[in-house]
Amino acid sequence: MTMSLARGLTTISTKKRKPKKLTNKDMERLQTEWRQYNKRMRRNNSHSLQFEQFEDYVAYTRGQYKPKHTKEKEFKEYETTKPYVRNTTEYRSLQTSNKIPGYAAKRETQQYTGERRLIGIATMHKSNMVPIFEDNKEQAKEIAQMRRN
Repeated sequence: MTMSLARGLTTISTKKRKPKKLTNKDMERLQTEWRQYNKRMRRNNSHSLQFEQFEDYVAYTRGQYKPKHTKEKEFKEYETTKPYVRNTTEYRSLQTSNKIPGYAAKRETQQYTGERRLIGIATMHKSNMVPIFEDNKEQAKEIAQMRRN
């Protein structure tokens, strides 16, 4: 059996219920609530939300109140004018400028000429690769000792 609702069967009741008649006890309770509500609105500086008449408050609590429109605000369209642009003076910088003066001379590329014999490459701290030449064997010993300390 499927759980879908059959046509015409629903759990939502669409009947309009008749409002209950108010008893004298309810009217007294609403009267005190009305005074407290108005007092609370004055404290919150919401004077326009107060109810001047008790009947309006009763209708408000029962969901039947229709607010009275006081004065409608007039809609003003914005004027289409040019956007404001601030006039700023530009000062020349004394130490730096925005202009790039030119290109630097190209650096010569380093190449191995073969004058010194390369023995190998040693690894120093954190994968720092250092070339070791045959004429400077003491440097290789120093690097080896640095790794062990």
